[in-house]
Amino acid sequence: MGHSMRVRWEDGFEIRTAIDGDEVVLSANREGMLSLANIFRDLAEESPGAHIHLDECNSLEDGSCELVIVRAE
Repeated sequence: MGHSMRVRWEDGFEIRTAIDGDEVVLSANREGMLSLANIFRDLAEESPGAHIHLDECNSLEDGSCELVIVRAE
């Protein structure tokens, strides 16, 4: 993506990711769900290949695995 997508976080958001066997578990409080909805809505308007990386350092709760969300064709 040619520009940096601005993420609209809801105050008080909490998002966790985990790998449990062969399942990916994504859990979030209400504000986290709304924040994720913002990300998905905004990425839907980007070009294929646009993506965002979420991890413990920038948005996910401690102990979470990195999450990459990619806009496909």
